Amino acid sequence: MGNLDIHIGEILARNARLYPNDVALIERVPAEGKRREITWKQFDEGVNRFANVLLKKGIKKGDKVIHLMMNSIDWLIAYFGIVRTGAWAVPLNFRFTGNDIKYCCDVAEPQCVIFGEDFIDRIDKIKNDLSTVKHYIFAGKEAPSYAEPFDRLVEKSTSTPPRTEIFLSDPCGLYFTSGTTGQPKPILLTHKNMVCACITENAHHYQRKQDNFILIPPLYHTGSKMHWFGSFIVGGKGTILKGVQPEWVIQAIHEEKATLIFLLV
Repeated sequence: MGNLDIHIGEILARNARLYPNDVALIERVPAEGKRREITWKQFDEGVNRFANVLLKKGIKKGDKVIHLMMNSIDWLIAYFGIVRTGAWAVPLNFRFTGNDIKYCCDVAEPQCVIFGEDFIDRIDKIKNDLSTVKHYIFAGKEAPSYAEPFDRLVEKSTSTPPRTEIFLSDPCGLYFTSGTTGQPKPILLTHKNMVCACITENAHHYQRKQDNFILIPPLYHTGSKMHWFGSFIVGGKGTILKGVQPEWVIQAIHEEKATLIFLLV
């Protein structure tokens, strides 16, 4: 199982080769009347561009990148971009306080932080205490003075696939528990763990290429992302719905012809 063929970044590249012009991801923001979609080819190229941004900044295999964003297409582009460099993605709970984020950074010792608009105040308060962080990347409209804009960096980057050798046994993610009964606890996951999740979820839910999976719960959590992995492995479409009002859910199911949805209480 230690070959270079089927890590999760290669699953994405395979989808781009097999279904380049098929829609991969849809993002719906009903509160703003916005809808965005990208194809598998665009998804893969965006991931390559962000991976090359990180590599140019000196991020290398085994480094850690804090990932602190709300659900979006860019969330997934950033996530896959990180793991395609061989670095570890460290997705954090959007409910974490500044102190929680600092604690996770002290444990992970990241070289880079990518964060969204909802987290500016929390990062502002702790950034001077994050001694290992060399780069801040901002996914939003107006980047703070200490951060570089995600969109601009990706736009200027090359879509050439990185040449990093990645094996199934390589780590790809450090996930922190919620911390509801103490400090958040780090859990290390490998590419093999992720591929197994893809296979297991598909076997459990019989996801097919023609399915459309509605994603509502936060992607930082392994549950939401890994349920979608069952569709991802067969090139099935995913719809990211931002907002949980019942009418928005019903509209998304109807308009996107959804066949699968993950709901929580």
